[in-house]
Amino acid sequence: MKTALIIGLGGFLGSVSRYYSQQLASKLLPGTFPFGTFLVNIVGCLLIGITYAYLQKQRAVPAEWNLFLLVGFIGSYTTYSTFALEKVQLLQSGDYLTVSSYLILSVAIGLIATWAGIYLVR
Repeated sequence: MKTALIIGLGGFLGSVSRYYSQQLASKLLPGTFPFGTFLVNIVGCLLIGITYAYLQKQRAVPAEWNLFLLVGFIGSYTTYSTFALEKVQLLQSGDYLTVSSYLILSVAIGLIATWAGIYLVR
């Protein structure tokens, strides 16, 4: 139960931060390009990279911080950052086939699934 609360609190803060970040970016950079989502994804990737590297260096950091920051806050701020971190970890391990497959299949099947969902409702 404690784990769920830690992740949930981080998730709440991350999703609220995402909403307001997207709104601000969209106001500052109006147009048809989805700058709000784009910037949130890029900032989230930077945040997850910094946080992951820092937590790896600081071995004495309690596991709860990992859950709160990586899974809860940043994972909720943008799942794209988790997607990117997983690919970086696979690249670092030298698993090029898995990273290529994961990347291509995630994007292609994600687009197909989104289209299928819209088609099913229409």
